Formats: sequence, structure tokens, C-alpha cells
Amino acid sequence: MERVYNFSAGPSVLPEVVLKQAADEMMNYNGTGMSVMEMSHRSKAFEEIIQTAEQDLRDLLKIPDNYKVLFLQGGASQQFAAIPMNLMKNGVADYIITGQWAKKAFEEAKQYGKVKAVASSADKTFSYIPDCSDLDIDEDADYVYICHNNTIYGTAYKELPNTKGKILVADMSSDILSQPVNVEDYGLIYFGVQKNVGPAGVVVVIIREDLIREDVLPGTPTMLKYKTQADADSLYNTPPAYGIYICGKVFKWVKEMGGLEAMKIHNEKKAAILYDFLDSSKLFKGTVEKKDRSLMNVPFVTGNEELDAKFVKEATAAGFVNLKGHRTVGGMRASIYNAMPIEGVEKLVEFMKRFEEENLPK
Repeated sequence: MERVYNFSAGPSVLPEVVLKQAADEMMNYNGTGMSVMEMSHRSKAFEEIIQTAEQDLRDLLKIPDNYKVLFLQGGASQQFAAIPMNLMKNGVADYIITGQWAKKAFEEAKQYGKVKAVASSADKTFSYIPDCSDLDIDEDADYVYICHNNTIYGTAYKELPNTKGKILVADMSSDILSQPVNVEDYGLIYFGVQKNVGPAGVVVVIIREDLIREDVLPGTPTMLKYKTQADADSLYNTPPAYGIYICGKVFKWVKEMGGLEAMKIHNEKKAAILYDFLDSSKLFKGTVEKKDRSLMNVPFVTGNEELDAKFVKEATAAGFVNLKGHRTVGGMRASIYNAMPIEGVEKLVEFMKRFEEENLPK
């Protein structure tokens, strides 16, 4: 069977060149006579893999020297607890709720201190980003938390919140490496890698060194202390070695593609093809306010649940897979991460046009 066009929100499409390289090295990585899956995380070969991966990520994001890069396990969801455990000096944090993942992080943080939602777009099913220019930030807030791109609802921040001088923490799981980022705007950035970077099982934390402290909340597990992981260069215990190896290959691929400025142009071009069609379609429509549209996740509907289901079924049969919307919102969603080629979006739009012609009420 030929490869399909995979529009999954995650785990998601990876660059074919990376998959081929990994296949070629599966039995014998770089003359070691073994797979990366089999090698010791204390070996010279793996030390080189993780150090090169970190350096390439630093190069791509222009990460300043006073930030640590940690390759961790537990997925992004484990950071919902790790962040308040490590950063709550005053026991206070403010959250901006723009979707399910921000809401889950908010609910988790409530276990550890006084947590307040200072803005939310729940009133319109998270179809927009709220005005964050003058928020009621708590004077004692240890940090302000955002989910930078909302995978389920297809919204993204175009301007960062005014945090009134407080540390900004961001979940960038679904848009990291899609465009340039000024890391210094944040105290901490984290991302599960399974959308734009690698296979599920790795989460990367980029944290300013002054936020890595001994005096974390009492009861914080050793494994969840950023200091534990930073002091050991992400090798306190056996890391998700193979996942880190694939991430490293993807970082190289992004560099070869021209870096983050080039990725942004590539992604804007892809997104415009799909959004322009949705804006002109008589059958399909996007669900997000135009100014807040994500470059990565594009939700859309026909307005008829039976027609939505028919579209997903026929699209799957035609080789366009994982277009069903998240179970909480229904409809459809096309996730068009870095590794989705432009031709995949062009062919999807061609299919959508045909479907519209065949199914538009006469």
C-alpha cells in the first residue's frame, strides 16, 4: 500500500527522509553494529546523539545560553503538575483558558496553589483568543500560563499576553518549530514532540536557569524536579533514547529546509491553500475567527453531522486519513504540521471540491 496523507493531530506525520534514514540505521547505527534502541544511554554514541540534538534545537530556536534544554518523559500532560511544583514560590498562578489542554493544566495546578483563570474563550467554544492586553494579573503570581496553539480548536496566539512583568509559561506542543520564537519572552516553554518533532514519548522543556531551584513545593517527586534533570543533562535515568534520536533527525531536517523563517513561509503557504478554499466554499466552513487561525490545525464543518461522517469516510478511502475532528467538537480537522507536504494540502482541497460538487444540496 502507498503512504497516505496523514492529517492526524498527533502522533502525526514525520518527514519521509527522516523515516528512511532511521530505517537504514535500524540494524546498525553509525558503525556501532546495533540499533539506537539497543544502545546504552551512557555510551559515547548516544551522548553524541543527545548533545547534537540539543545543539541543533538551540541553533533553530536561537536559545540563549542562560536557558537549559531538558529531554524528558511523561508527555506534555505531566508538565501540568511539574510546572506548579517547580515554579510556585508564592503559591499563586494565573492561567488563560483557550482550549482543553489549557483547561486541564489549570485544573491540575489548582492542587498546588491559588490558581485563577484571568481570561477564557470558553463562551464561544474556544473559537477565538481573548484580548490579553490588560489582564487582572495577581501581584503575587509566580507565572502566567498559556497554550500557544490550540490543537483541538485551531486557534493560535498572534500577540503574547501582557503579563505585567510576570514570567510567561507556554505549552507549544502543536506549533513548535513552525515559525521563529523569541525564547526570551518566556520563562519556560515546553512541548510534547509527537506533533511537529518526533514520535510520542518525549517532552522537551526549555527553562531559564534562574527558575531551576532547590526550593520546590514539598512532596515534589525527584523525577519531576527540573534541577534533578538539569544537573544530570537529561540523563538522570534512562531517557526515551530512540525518540530523542528521531527528534535529532527532525531538527537536522528543519535546518536543511532553511530553518524557522523558511518553515513559517512554507506553513503560511500551506494554510492559505486550505483557508482560502474554506472561505469560498458553499459547503464547508472554518470554525475559528480569522484573526486567530492556527497555521497547524484547521477545524471545519459542513453543518450536517451525517455529511461530516460521509466526508471523513470517503476521504479516508481516498487516502486522506485522520480528518475526523476531536471527539469534544466533532466535524473535521486537518493538522498540517511541518512534515505535511504542500501537495498533500492541494490534493485534499481538490478532493473537498469534488465532494462539494457531489453533495451540495441542489
